[in-house]
Amino acid sequence: MTSLFSSLISRFLNIPAIQVEKTVNLLHEGATIPFISRYRKEVTGGLDEVQISQIKDQLDKLTEIKKRKDTILNSIEEQGKLTAELKKRVEDCWDSTALEDIYLPYKPKRVTKAEIARKKGLEPLAQIIMNQAERDIELKAESFLNDEVKNTKEALQGARDIIAEWVNENEQARNIVRNSFSQTAVISAKVVKGKEEDGAKYRDYFEFSEPLNKVSSHRLLALRRGEAEGILRVSITPDADSCLERLDRKFIKGRGEVSEQVKEAIDDSFKRLLNPSIETEFAHLSKEKADEEAIRVFAENLRQLLLAAPLGQKRVLGVDPGYRTGCKLVCLDAQGNLLHNETIYPNPPQNEKNKAATKVAHLVEMYGIEAIAIGNGTASRETEQFITNIRYDRKVQVFVVSENGASIYSASKTAREEFPEYDVTVRGAISIGRRLMDPLAELVKIDPKSIGVGQYQHDVNQTALKKSLDLTVESCVNLVGVNVNTASKHLLTYVSGLGPTLAQNIVDYRTEHGPFKTRRELLKVPRMGEKAFEQSAGFLRIQGGKNPLDNSAVHPESYGVVEDMAEDLQCSVVELITNKELKKKLRLEKYKTESIGMPTLLDIMEELDKPGRDPRQNIQVFAFDPSVRTIEDLKENQVLPGIVTNITNFGCFVDIGIKENGLVHISEMADRFITDATEVVSIHQHVKVKVLSVDLARKRVQLSMKGFVNERKN
Repeated sequence: MTSLFSSLISRFLNIPAIQVEKTVNLLHEGATIPFISRYRKEVTGGLDEVQISQIKDQLDKLTEIKKRKDTILNSIEEQGKLTAELKKRVEDCWDSTALEDIYLPYKPKRVTKAEIARKKGLEPLAQIIMNQAERDIELKAESFLNDEVKNTKEALQGARDIIAEWVNENEQARNIVRNSFSQTAVISAKVVKGKEEDGAKYRDYFEFSEPLNKVSSHRLLALRRGEAEGILRVSITPDADSCLERLDRKFIKGRGEVSEQVKEAIDDSFKRLLNPSIETEFAHLSKEKADEEAIRVFAENLRQLLLAAPLGQKRVLGVDPGYRTGCKLVCLDAQGNLLHNETIYPNPPQNEKNKAATKVAHLVEMYGIEAIAIGNGTASRETEQFITNIRYDRKVQVFVVSENGASIYSASKTAREEFPEYDVTVRGAISIGRRLMDPLAELVKIDPKSIGVGQYQHDVNQTALKKSLDLTVESCVNLVGVNVNTASKHLLTYVSGLGPTLAQNIVDYRTEHGPFKTRRELLKVPRMGEKAFEQSAGFLRIQGGKNPLDNSAVHPESYGVVEDMAEDLQCSVVELITNKELKKKLRLEKYKTESIGMPTLLDIMEELDKPGRDPRQNIQVFAFDPSVRTIEDLKENQVLPGIVTNITNFGCFVDIGIKENGLVHISEMADRFITDATEVVSIHQHVKVKVLSVDLARKRVQLSMKGFVNERKN
């Protein structure tokens, strides 16, 4: 079965079958996607994470189809209708839609019109009509009258009901209707009478019509949300006339009275059975496609957010700004531990600016604060101005940090476990401070859906969304690597090969025995077997340990190669790492083995150049225009600095220092035509924008990036 699956996946993804098969074998052995893409390049032929993930997705789909085929074969066999030919057709079919078409005539049904007619003995009459050779069909129908069939009208109606079901269950007929839907279907929406006021936000869809194959994913998801909320009636319709014409050509053989009976049955089948069935199918397929696009955008946004530039291990003052309830302050050490917390009231209604300034300056001096993180929520701009105007005894950098999801975290079980003695406001300020130090380490504690990037995340398939976002988090965590002696259990959970239980066991072991000194010591952790160690070790870092390679992405299985290199150069591993000239003397071909080829050797050399290097960019200070604080301060053609906060497939949203984020439509993102916003921008990118229009009533701001050089961060 592995060979067959590999062949099918190879054709679908256009990846050589041998590469697919070897990847599938690794997946079956329990290897993770990050591990395979990083440490098994020789086996897979250098496939990247995206390709390996696609192989896994296709493998999962084929596995599900195989299960469905087994169920179908068992069902048909129990009915005593499984012929050798039918069994082969099912076994050879790997398209889920075609498979269901094959099964449809044998699928157990509720009582249908056709089934009632069969019980009345009308199936032979239906067959006679379908043959279209009988000249006087009414006369023939009289021979089928009985206690349950009173007249020829009833007999013919029952026969047509059976024919309608045959047409519906005919694979070619279903494909005729499918093709028509594929080429001509239009998705339409109308407002439900009396819902105009309640559904004002769906006003653009009150009278909506667009070809289904052209409708954008965000429009389709909006239509389906409006439908779910009872505001819109949504339908998908093909060109019915051309569809019926093609069905008639298939089934009608002449022009006589009996052929008219067939035509009537076809019309009934199309309206009552085929059209609703295929409409449901296309509604599902179009929703699935829209979901995939929305999930792709969400996952890419999440990746950028998780890989945002970290400040690093510095002492930070976290500020959760506010008005009446004050600004919550927390002082954190370089590891993110809470040292002190209190509240100040520099904003209205208290306006205790002098008292608050003295307190902040004192805390900066007392705790050696190196940077200040201010949440970007309520009162953020006023608090930022207040903080930056204070005179400190040292240079202090001030950053505005996204609060998205901070309230979710502060009320979560995770936050309660970390800080049981503090309330949600203090926990929120801690989260803001830690996000500045290491966004990835802090954001993994929050359900990705709550971080606030993407579109229609609550409307898409939740299982598919969770799977995609979990894979994205796992990919980011393993790309960056994790300090095993400081990481939380939440961060460790996403390390390749670990999971919640082993993550907790690592934290417990660390608490009891102190910091890990070597990677091999991880094997002493309860339930850490050789397989889990193999999958995780390369992504876990030990700073200042006995072996310098333990703080690198070089896998322990390759340590021997590095040691051989050092021995050949008559130096230590430390000297090999620190001396670039020494590395230039190496001839890598000498160190190739059956399992270690040039891809791994090149990765090792790159890692030895910068062991433990964080792949994320360096953080940059950003400042909003001080003259803009509310939407009323905006003017058309005004040029402002901003930060990209969210990306959708119709554009991006930019924070320009007011409560409302402005929209840069995709048509206004560049001086050239683009189809994907991520070509131009990334989350948290600093950009320059121009105000196009301001709608004060609806609190909407339209922006443009045309004419400015806004280079995308990678």
